[in-house]
Amino acid sequence: MNFYYTDLHIHIGRTKSGRAVKITGAKSLTFSNIIAHARDQKGLHIIGIIDCHSPEVIMEMEELMERGELEQLEDGGLRYGGLTIIPGSELEIYDESCQGPIHVLSFFPSLPILKEFSNWLSGHLKNIHLSSQRIYVSGRELQRKTKELQGIFIPAHVFTPYKSLYGKGVQQTLAEVLDPELIDAVELGLSSDTYMADGIKELHSYTFVSDSDAHSLGKIAREYQTIQMQEPTFSELKKALANEDGRRITANYGLDPLLGKYHQTVCEKCLDPFDPAAGQCENCGHGKYVKGVADRIAELSEAEGSAPERPPYIYQIPLEFIPGLGPKLKEKLLNHFGTEMAILHDVSFEHLQEVVPLKIAELIAAARIGELKLHAGGGGKYGKVAQKDKDK
Repeated sequence: MNFYYTDLHIHIGRTKSGRAVKITGAKSLTFSNIIAHARDQKGLHIIGIIDCHSPEVIMEMEELMERGELEQLEDGGLRYGGLTIIPGSELEIYDESCQGPIHVLSFFPSLPILKEFSNWLSGHLKNIHLSSQRIYVSGRELQRKTKELQGIFIPAHVFTPYKSLYGKGVQQTLAEVLDPELIDAVELGLSSDTYMADGIKELHSYTFVSDSDAHSLGKIAREYQTIQMQEPTFSELKKALANEDGRRITANYGLDPLLGKYHQTVCEKCLDPFDPAAGQCENCGHGKYVKGVADRIAELSEAEGSAPERPPYIYQIPLEFIPGLGPKLKEKLLNHFGTEMAILHDVSFEHLQEVVPLKIAELIAAARIGELKLHAGGGGKYGKVAQKDKDK
C-alpha cells in the first residue's frame, strides 16, 4: 500500500478562454493552473477538481487528451504528469424537503461519464457553465443519478451556516433531504473537526473528508487527507472512503476549527462574539447574529453513544496563516524545499532557520505541535494566529 496526499474540493475560477465558472473564484484558477500548483507547489498526489461539468472545461480536458498530456486511467480518474485528477461537480439542492440550500459534491470516474452527467445536468440547471448552481431535482434524485453513473456522492462543508446540510438544510437529520445509504463520505468544512462532528450519532457510519474548498491557488491544500491505497485511482478512492480491502484515510489534516470563518456565533453587524440568550450584541447593541458551527453542532449532538474509531485529525496551520510569512519568504522556502507538504511535514527546524528568520521557523515548528495561540473566527471572517509579541 502507498500513501497519497489528497484534496477533493478545488474550484475552477475561469476557463481557458477566460469565461467565469466559479464567479467568486480567482481568475488564475484554471484547470491547467490548478494542476501545476497542486502538484509542484503544494505536493499533492490526488485532487478533486470541482466544476468539471462546465462545457468549456470539458473541452479543455479533451484538448489535453488529444495532445497526450491528460490520460484516462483504467480504474478511473485522470492522470496529468504524475497527478491524479478526480473530476467532479458542486451543486446546490433546494427542493421542497430542504429548510435551506445545501451544497453537495458528485465525482465521476471518466471523461465520457462526466460528459453524460453534464448533458443530464443541462436539462435541470439555469446555467450549465457556472459552478454551484441550483439543480431543479430532489436531493435523492441527484444521488440516484450519481450512483447510476458509478459516481461518488459527498455532502459539502456540512456545518457552515449557509448552503450546507446541517447549517440551513435540515432541522435535525440528513434523512429529511438525502438517502443515507447513497452517501459515500461527509466533508467537514473549515470550522469543524472530527471530534466535533462525532457528537452527531447519525454521522458515525460515514468517513470524514477534510478538503480546502479552494477559491484561489493559495488556498489549495489548506485542508487535506492522507489516503492509504494501492494506486491513486477513482476505484481505489471509492474503496478508501468505504474502508474496504485495507484502503482507508489514515489522517485528516485541517485548520484548527477556531481558524474557520464560521466557528463561533457572532454579531451579524460587528462580528463580535454574540450570546443569543442576551438578545443583543454587547458591543454594538445589534439584535441579529450568525450562528457558529460550534453552537450548531452542540444543538445536534447527543450525550449518549460512543464515537467510532477514527484516523487522527491533525491541526494544520497553512503557511499563509503564519504571521510575518509573506510571499517572498514563502517563495524562498519553496525554492529550497520543493513543496508546502515537505515544509509542513518533513523539513527539520534546523533547516527551516537556515532559510527564514528564527521567529518564523519557531512559528512553523509551534504550529506542528499545536502550540500557537489562536483567535476564533466567525460570521465569514477567518480566525487568526496570534503574534506572541503583540497578541497576549
